[in-house]
Amino acid sequence: MGQSKLDLLQGTLDVMVLQTLEAMGPQHGYGVARRIEQVSGNEVLLNQGTIYASLVRLQQRGWIAAKWGTSDNNRKAKFYSITKTGQKQLVQDTAYWQRLAGVMGRVLAMQGEGDEQ
Repeated sequence: MGQSKLDLLQGTLDVMVLQTLEAMGPQHGYGVARRIEQVSGNEVLLNQGTIYASLVRLQQRGWIAAKWGTSDNNRKAKFYSITKTGQKQLVQDTAYWQRLAGVMGRVLAMQGEGDEQ
């Protein structure tokens, strides 16, 4: 039986979206979602409702901006880009997640010091 896809912890998707826009430049929502899926090795699958809720939330916070443009397949699409405020937030969030990942790594690597064998 294969492993199920990863459930994202609260706040992780917003950081992923900010990082994707920082790395790739302006993207439409579908492009952001597909890139996150690709980079995750398809461990994370995003539906339209999930990605667009994040984009709306980030836009309301002023961390991303949006403007209409034309996609590669010649359709009208909203393109999102990270703002200066979003870049500052990304730096803070990245430091937080790296710190948390380090702590989790140390805790999960603990040896059973009190275990009797």
